[in-house]
Amino acid sequence: MTEDFNGAKVALFIGADLLITLRDDRPDIPFPNMWDFPGGGREADETPFETMARETLEEVSLVVPRSAVIWEKRYLWSGVAAEPSWFFVARLPGAVASQIALGAEGQAWRLVAPQVYFEMAHTIPKWVDRLRTWTTIAG
Repeated sequence: MTEDFNGAKVALFIGADLLITLRDDRPDIPFPNMWDFPGGGREADETPFETMARETLEEVSLVVPRSAVIWEKRYLWSGVAAEPSWFFVARLPGAVASQIALGAEGQAWRLVAPQVYFEMAHTIPKWVDRLRTWTTIAG
């Protein structure tokens, strides 16, 4: 998993609910003012897991241990760089909700049931699709 990739995202369950963040409302970023998952771009020679874990810590102040990951998949990204990205699903206990704090990015965070997320407006379509793929596989 050390090949080129541009970034990693995580559908992070806190107990039974999904942690989502509202992206900043700036015209210079992709998907401004949309509900997103923690994660972002790779730095240096990080692995996909290291990228996701660092970004999650920076964005919502949560440590995601490797043992919390319950699914991961490499996807080809259809953006300008056309490099692969990674999508993780991880689960932490509900008690960590009290530790969630936004970092320097994002306007807000919420915990929602997956079905609520699927029905929300202003979500990023590829994350909806990727989470649906996992829910289909996970049953």
